[in-house]
Amino acid sequence: METQQKTKTKRVLTIVSDYLIITLGLLCYTAGWCIFVIPNGIVGGGVSGIGAIVQYATNGAIPVSYTFFFVNLILLIIGVKTLGKAFGVKTVYAVIVASLLFRVLPEVIPQTFIEELALENGKLLCSLIGGAMSGLGIGMAFSKGGSTAGTDVIALIISKYRNVPPGRIILLCDIFIVGSSILLPSDLNFGARIAGVMYGYLVVAACSYVVDLSVAGNKQSVQLFIFSKEYEAIADMISNDMHRGVTVMEAEGWYTKQSEKVLLVMVRKVETNYLLSMIKQIDKQAFISVGNVMGVYGRGFDVIKEKKRAKKI
Repeated sequence: METQQKTKTKRVLTIVSDYLIITLGLLCYTAGWCIFVIPNGIVGGGVSGIGAIVQYATNGAIPVSYTFFFVNLILLIIGVKTLGKAFGVKTVYAVIVASLLFRVLPEVIPQTFIEELALENGKLLCSLIGGAMSGLGIGMAFSKGGSTAGTDVIALIISKYRNVPPGRIILLCDIFIVGSSILLPSDLNFGARIAGVMYGYLVVAACSYVVDLSVAGNKQSVQLFIFSKEYEAIADMISNDMHRGVTVMEAEGWYTKQSEKVLLVMVRKVETNYLLSMIKQIDKQAFISVGNVMGVYGRGFDVIKEKKRAKKI
């Protein structure tokens, strides 16, 4: 009974933690737009970019929050009917919270703060910072199963019926959204409009880079070869404390002609520093080789996804 209670408590804490991180990620995402991107009149990618275009075209009469919510609502309805219940509660939560933050933050953040931090530093720096902040926020939400829907839904729908990678579809959508901003009514000359489009593409590039870095960074793995006379104690520590598999291999030093034991270990990149410190506590003279690997598939790591075979008619 006590074990069940602990399991239930742990599950509740995990859920609360997930939603807290998703919320912080959405706050970072919307803050990047509300502080750096929108005040500079820049158009980024995704549904947020569409919302920015609508806000600029209507002189602020229709803010980003309204467009963001209603476009995502339509996409979610189409997505559920087309793809089934592929969108969880976290995605719906993320869309609602992001819409509210897009509405609240412009009224809460002082205009003087935006001018000093963003407007006075130029569009180039704002594009980089705004894109990086939005990418970090999306990465945080992705890491806990959240999603801001948007062009992701369009990509999934198209890739279901056409053999086109979702990533390429999202990129094409972003290119089209940012490029369409050149048609917005403005007193700027053609050169300034082109520059604005380039700033928009810079936002998309910075966002994509940081998303890939934050998401893939948690999944990157390393391979360690450990040469130590205390290999048994090190192997027990890795197996019992870190709950990682260890392979013991026979080796022979060519110079000494002596037989040795070598440990082969696969761990996540974020676990590397902890593992190295633990090894040094056991054997300060241990010789360790660390190398990045392209991918690790199996229990405790990534899963190989099987491609669905096309049905023969």
